[in-house]
Amino acid sequence: MEYTDLYINGQWCKGADGARFDVLNPATEKVLASVASAEIADADAALDAAEAAMADWAARSPRERSEVLRKAWELMTARLDDFAHLITLENGKARADAMGEATYAAEFFRWFAEEAVRADGLITHAPSSGARIMVQHKPAGLAVLVTPWNYPAAMGTRKIAPALAAGCAVIIKPASETPLTMLALMPLLEEAGVPPGLVNVLPSRRTGALVDHMLHDPRVRVVSFTGSTGVGRKLLHSAADQVLKPAMELGGNAPLLVFEDADLDVAVEGTMLAKMRNLGEACTAANRIYVHEDVAEEFTRRLTGAMSALKVGDGTDPSVDVGPLVNADTRDKVAAFVANAVAKGANIECGGTVPNGPGFYYPPTVLSNVPETADCVHDEIFGPVAAIQTFTDQDDVIARANDTEYGLVAYVFSEDMKRALQVCERLDYGMVGLNRGLVSDPAAPFGGTKQSGLGREGGHEGMLEFMETQYISASW
Repeated sequence: MEYTDLYINGQWCKGADGARFDVLNPATEKVLASVASAEIADADAALDAAEAAMADWAARSPRERSEVLRKAWELMTARLDDFAHLITLENGKARADAMGEATYAAEFFRWFAEEAVRADGLITHAPSSGARIMVQHKPAGLAVLVTPWNYPAAMGTRKIAPALAAGCAVIIKPASETPLTMLALMPLLEEAGVPPGLVNVLPSRRTGALVDHMLHDPRVRVVSFTGSTGVGRKLLHSAADQVLKPAMELGGNAPLLVFEDADLDVAVEGTMLAKMRNLGEACTAANRIYVHEDVAEEFTRRLTGAMSALKVGDGTDPSVDVGPLVNADTRDKVAAFVANAVAKGANIECGGTVPNGPGFYYPPTVLSNVPETADCVHDEIFGPVAAIQTFTDQDDVIARANDTEYGLVAYVFSEDMKRALQVCERLDYGMVGLNRGLVSDPAAPFGGTKQSGLGREGGHEGMLEFMETQYISASW
């Protein structure tokens, strides 16, 4: 692997103490690369570089920043194959899934290239005093970005692009399981015209201490995190000490509702996408599948057929549909969820057994008759397991769908648009997929309610997370 050191101030460098850690290929369990591990001194160097670079970047015109982001989109689009291959190697996802992520990741550069010139303000008259009210948006300051392993490219670009569009400098802490993709993005950003120090990457095995140190540096004004709700709570505690702007995209427990009037072809296709995109290793993955009892048998039969038809193997093989999970802990947790559900009365329609041999594989699995007491109903499965329950009453299923501390995304399948929209409005979720299994889009405000996070990523709102609103009261 070519890029395995820290990236600070436009330079590749070893960590302050020379420490390194291994990155594994989850398909083979073999070492892909040894990567530099950042320490506190490295964080300080990155903060110094970011502070120096941001003054000039923030002063540039929105059009100048826009052109750099547009160039980044063009360069990444031309190299999608390379990025998809690297994503598959370190994350495990199948080639087609990795190509989808790479394309999605690149699109954030194009979207925020367009948004960079649209930080619209306002001039109006105060109704009582007659003074002019002038409102403008300014860069908030240095931003610390903490990204997860499940989307090693897209979760980075979804934060980098709006931050740069807003005029901010960033320090990125990528997940230790998958740091290689983010490091490989840095030469591309250099080529696009991103100045040294504006974007810095700090892989590290000391994530907690490193991030906490940066969040207590007075120069940092924004923290953007994607990951578990538990870790998000800890970061919010740290962010409170400095009253930082937090953008938190946290856990989910997505319900998927299939009503008796749903088009089952559409419902099964949407469920496959909502469940199996990224092998189910996504906070948006359908976790609880509620099917009306009038169509439950037929829906289960069709979904089982679709899941059984998926080919499992090394994601670098283009014929493979399902690669390995990211690590042994994730695979074992998925297996434990299945065992728990079966012990409580669920039926295995397909899959359900850890295969022999190397690699962190778990087969696509369908569970029917899943009881409400099963662990997988209350926690994120984060794997290729579709857990089906049935319902008869609309009010009851909405109550069951909302009965969780999470509120990221829900899915609804029904051909009755009046009823479907009424159900969507009653679901306490930040996003709802109606007759579709995919909600993520760079042009849309991604985010949840309750303990699924704060703020939004994507859309116009995504750039405002990295900006402060300034109001000037003026007379002339």
